[in-house]
Amino acid sequence: MSSSPDAIKMAENHTAFPQPETGDGVLLFAVNGVKFELASIDPSTTLLEFLRSQTPFKSVKLGCGEGGCGACVVMLSKYNSEIDRVESFSMSSCLTLLCSANGCSVTTSEGLGNSKDGFHPIHQRFAGFHASQCGFCTPGMCMSFYSALTNAKTLERPDPPPGFSKLTITEAENAIAGNLCRCTGYRPIADACKSFAANVDLEDLGLNTFWRKGEPEEHKLRSLPLLNPDLHVSKFPDFLKGKIDKTMKLKFGNCCWYSPTSLEELKALLNSNAFNSSRRIKLIVGNTGMGYYKEKECYEKYVDLRHIPELSVIRKGQKEIEIGAAATISRVITYLKDYDTITASSDGKLFLQKIVNHMEKVASGFIRNTGSIGGNLVMAQRKGFPSDIVTILLAVGSNVSIMTGQKHESLTLEDFLASPPMDSTSLLLSIKVPILEPERNGIVAGSSSKLVFETYRAAPRPLGNALPYLNAAFLANVSPHENGILVNSIHLAFGSYGTKHAIRARTVEKYISGNVVSASVLLKAVKLVQEAIIPEYGTSHAAYRRSLASSFLFQFLSPYASDLSANFGGLHGGLSENVQEMSPTNNCNSSNGELANLALLSTGSQQIKPNSEYYPVGKAMTKFGAAIQASGEAVYVDDIPSPLNCLHGAFVYSTKPLARVRGVDFQSNAEPSRVAAVLSYKDIPSGGENVGSKGLLGFEPLFADELTRWTGEPIAFVVAESQKLANYAANCALVNYETKDLDPPILTVEEAVKKSSLFKIPPFLCPQQVGDISKGMAEADLNILSTELKLGSQYYFYMETQTALAVPDEDNCLVVYSSIQCPEIAHSVIAKCLGIPEHNVRVITRRVGGGFGGKMRRAIPVATACALAAHKLRRPVRIYLNRKTDMIMTGGRHPMKITYSVGFKSNGKITALHLDILINAGISADMSPIIPLFLINSLKKYNWGALSFDIKLCKTNHSSKSSMRAPGEVQGSFIAEAIIEHVASTLSIDVDSVRNVNIHTLESLKLFYGESAGEAAEYTLPNIWKNLGGTSSLKQRLELMQQFNRSNIWQKRGISRVPIVYEVRLRPAPAKVSILWDGSIVVEVGGIELGQGLWTKVKQTAAYSLSLLGCSQTENLVEKVRVVQSDTLSLIQGNITAGSTTSESNCEAVRLCCNVLVERLSALKYKLQEQTSQVNWDNLILQAHLQSVNMAAHSYFVPDRTATSYLTYGAAISEVEINTLTGETKILRADIAYDCGKSLNPAVDLGQIEGAFVQGIGFYMLEEYVTNSDGLTLTDGTWTYKIPTIDTIPKQLNVEILNCGEHQNRVLSSKASGEPPLLLAASIHCATRAAIKAAREQLHSWSKGDEPESTFQLDVPAIIPVVKNLCGLDNVERYLESILPVLDTTDN
Repeated sequence: MSSSPDAIKMAENHTAFPQPETGDGVLLFAVNGVKFELASIDPSTTLLEFLRSQTPFKSVKLGCGEGGCGACVVMLSKYNSEIDRVESFSMSSCLTLLCSANGCSVTTSEGLGNSKDGFHPIHQRFAGFHASQCGFCTPGMCMSFYSALTNAKTLERPDPPPGFSKLTITEAENAIAGNLCRCTGYRPIADACKSFAANVDLEDLGLNTFWRKGEPEEHKLRSLPLLNPDLHVSKFPDFLKGKIDKTMKLKFGNCCWYSPTSLEELKALLNSNAFNSSRRIKLIVGNTGMGYYKEKECYEKYVDLRHIPELSVIRKGQKEIEIGAAATISRVITYLKDYDTITASSDGKLFLQKIVNHMEKVASGFIRNTGSIGGNLVMAQRKGFPSDIVTILLAVGSNVSIMTGQKHESLTLEDFLASPPMDSTSLLLSIKVPILEPERNGIVAGSSSKLVFETYRAAPRPLGNALPYLNAAFLANVSPHENGILVNSIHLAFGSYGTKHAIRARTVEKYISGNVVSASVLLKAVKLVQEAIIPEYGTSHAAYRRSLASSFLFQFLSPYASDLSANFGGLHGGLSENVQEMSPTNNCNSSNGELANLALLSTGSQQIKPNSEYYPVGKAMTKFGAAIQASGEAVYVDDIPSPLNCLHGAFVYSTKPLARVRGVDFQSNAEPSRVAAVLSYKDIPSGGENVGSKGLLGFEPLFADELTRWTGEPIAFVVAESQKLANYAANCALVNYETKDLDPPILTVEEAVKKSSLFKIPPFLCPQQVGDISKGMAEADLNILSTELKLGSQYYFYMETQTALAVPDEDNCLVVYSSIQCPEIAHSVIAKCLGIPEHNVRVITRRVGGGFGGKMRRAIPVATACALAAHKLRRPVRIYLNRKTDMIMTGGRHPMKITYSVGFKSNGKITALHLDILINAGISADMSPIIPLFLINSLKKYNWGALSFDIKLCKTNHSSKSSMRAPGEVQGSFIAEAIIEHVASTLSIDVDSVRNVNIHTLESLKLFYGESAGEAAEYTLPNIWKNLGGTSSLKQRLELMQQFNRSNIWQKRGISRVPIVYEVRLRPAPAKVSILWDGSIVVEVGGIELGQGLWTKVKQTAAYSLSLLGCSQTENLVEKVRVVQSDTLSLIQGNITAGSTTSESNCEAVRLCCNVLVERLSALKYKLQEQTSQVNWDNLILQAHLQSVNMAAHSYFVPDRTATSYLTYGAAISEVEINTLTGETKILRADIAYDCGKSLNPAVDLGQIEGAFVQGIGFYMLEEYVTNSDGLTLTDGTWTYKIPTIDTIPKQLNVEILNCGEHQNRVLSSKASGEPPLLLAASIHCATRAAIKAAREQLHSWSKGDEPESTFQLDVPAIIPVVKNLCGLDNVERYLESILPVLDTTDN
């Protein structure tokens, strides 16, 4: 659809880049139908940079800059004149160079529809299915899915029902598999996508605003915004269908972009004098390698290889398929899927399918669409990239063709990998892949021999978008033998395990070849593999990677071991005796078997109970702004157009934990002429102070002074003409450190305690102990003493990184736009830093692209640095932190060391618990003093009898740890469950019974929580606990689980039920409500919209409260309400947006304002009623203005002391399945019941519950936070830090929101929902532990004389290497060793 005329005008009239000199061509492309022609452009400019800086289209977001999150996805379309068809695909604009878009049309989410011209059905359905919370990721999601819809139209399938697409529900879900979301938990996004599928059953979809469950299909179809293939389409501009100059040469200063169209032209170019005199040459196809290798080097020559036919061709020969090196991975996959054209052999088709299945797990679709097969191989050869594709091609015996100068040569892939790294003078031309048909591989027709082939990978995410810990591909020629199955020959390729490149395990191949597969042969083979697969020193999880090699080889060969299948059922419980009847498909394959054949999600249910008592409060309304978030029109801080002469900033941070800073220099290539300033603590104005944030115990520095005290501390702030230049200059900074005569840094909590480096916890924040610990221990039958637990950190991973814009104003004033959860505190800090009155500072925040606590105190230094630079330079300054800097500087959740001693009865009833807890607070107090109180309050969910503790808040030379969603509570809940699990293991009794016996009675609840416990009717946990067990069929499922575990050797299941008791606190909140002349309503609140639906609940509350006037025409009053951005000079005392209760507090403040307005208007209403029987809203408001009634009301809600805190309750039952060969964990199902009181908006609260739960899955199961010996964060991007994705959430997610009646002391009887459900994800961890327990019992049954260990610790996060380690890194060997004596006995 067309863009708005204003947008087109802006784009057409804007001069994109300076044009100092022209080359031989012009860059021509379109964005949403708008024509762009550029005669000169910096070739290093990405499409994302151009869109965000030179066009009005801001839906394209920068989330990671690595192609790993999907926030920047657009659709690229190009015209193929040979077939007269437009070809379209999704792509990552943060990696794609703008020059690559020559002749193409780019479509962003604004191009699909908007609020002025009408939204696209995708936007409408994302909004209607509640699939957008903070909204930062939503436009990218929409574009990934729109690209899939566009390509589905070309599929040769029956036409779908009107309004739907040709996609299946599985394809619809897969379309957004590479996109990250930190808010929603993915379920509603999947439902929105599935609603377009041709085979969808609409009744299976989740909560939405279009229909209710059980309504007739006809009503659903009428209500759903239907897809019109003729109307809802992005038109390809006619001006791009003409002849496009593909041979363009663009020049920008010393840099040039070349687009040769033949191999001869490329040769001439590479051998020319211009190229021979330059070593800084970059050969380009998709530029996706930049996502992994953050090259600091600037190139002089860029050569686009995509227009050279010889490099892009894919053709089938007699025995092989030749693939041009520039062919994209997606195009190769599409070609290989045409099985019938390539081979008539059923085996050959099956082998192709296996290759395709594996290749579809390489990166994400929007990366595969532009990344080339040759680029993947060259990265592996030159830089040791852990490639899946290389391993597959190595196994099948592929060859490559290379050109160096005028010389052409052909090498085996194995020789190519072992050759010296390629440079820019050499070019990979093509890859030749053998066709895996028996007749083409030396097997005579009619022979009993057979080729078998399989590929494997184990990675943090099962469906791709994650590098593997190890990958493998095996090809074998096997035949029947009188003693079983004979391996005539075999290829074993392994890669990605911490080595320079993939290898063939020749020693193992030699041993297996010529042997009949048996248990003894397998045992020897897996031991040989262990000797062959040796990760390089420093490789993470090295032992696990070696174990995977054994597991994969066992999976491949064990089905052919006749002694295993005859006596033990092998992997599959039986095996055909005739090899000709065997399928090489391995359904236990960790990645390419079961998981590959499953839809990402199966079923799920959402049970809510809307109430109309306070209508429209209680209605499941669409989140305010969801549609404009989907279309990309919602404005975030970095979307605000840069003011004239705006500069950009970047931090130079410390890489040392404790050192003197002797100075900061820059490498010679840092382009100092384009750097405006480098600021440090020395640039703080006279009268100001070096302060950058304010915690609970005081201020913290903005910059390091002569001494840097933590890794990641800002040392300097570089200000340059663009964000790209500022980042580049910061990367080129050389900090001169000195550590002579300094004490060693404190990097552990043990060191902190030893050196008394501790923060004091204020008395009012100290948690209270319960009961007499000595007496409780004396009453115990048994005890566990001094057991240690350790918990690591977790990064926020908001999709929008820290960002700010500071604009100087008249009279020494400053306006700062900040993505922050506490503008009021930033306001104060900025004024203090600059030494100016607070009334000279204004901080404005409209919306935040995800916060989770990370944009509370940790956003303040970012805003303050911008403000300092703007104040000093008298020019606007903005910053958008790159993801790596954000992850290094921002900190995260608090790591802890816990030592506990617990006493308990023989039935599991705990009588006493003592805890010694060391909390790593980092370098400053920040919000850390609240952590002990929150931790203990969460841990008190069980009746411990007596509870005592000693908690120390440790000051270390790490980044400051701050509040993160459920701060302290998530750790406390885990500690409680770990202790319960330990007690149950010690007693060898069912853990659920131990939980049961320790759940609070009302009396014990009041003992532990005091006034927060409330009245008896409010204590809903016992009913939630009991009812959830019944509705989820817990008893029956436990029996089925045990049966499954007895029947399966290599898969085990576990189920766990976990409760939560969560104490929340209300805080004061201001509000202002104004009614304008036309009856529309403007609301200001102190809270910030983070995606939690604050504005939506505020709108509902305002509409309800004003409707109490009793006028006519107030039924849709909510549509008249607009909530406006936070402004610290307009509404003071805004407080912080955190702790789950901001919505309640702000709604109550709004209600107080409305009550004042209702009181003012009532007298006028009664007067008007005397004149006419009915008074409508618009007339009443008009008359009020005419009669000078004050139509604005301000309030400041301060909660009553007796109602400041209250308890929320919930429970979850989760079921998982682990693969004991790989450690992979699949979450089969999760059932959640949560008490929301009377929900202000059930749809919003449901989103909060599901999103929090999935974020908890990240903490407990996935998000490995790693630092080096100096405390520098190593997991600093999407390649290394893995948050949940759509393929790692529960396959079935059932949520019930309980409406638990009146709560007089609650805001409209509501309860908080933002943080407490996160704790319920501990049920996943506990279920995993149960599955591991079953695996360990089996493991110990294979070891003679060993007593099974009754207790073990499962680390957090329980990533797959951790799970595999507990299941036995050597479980394959131990299994084979245990059965060999039995086999010998059988043979005898």
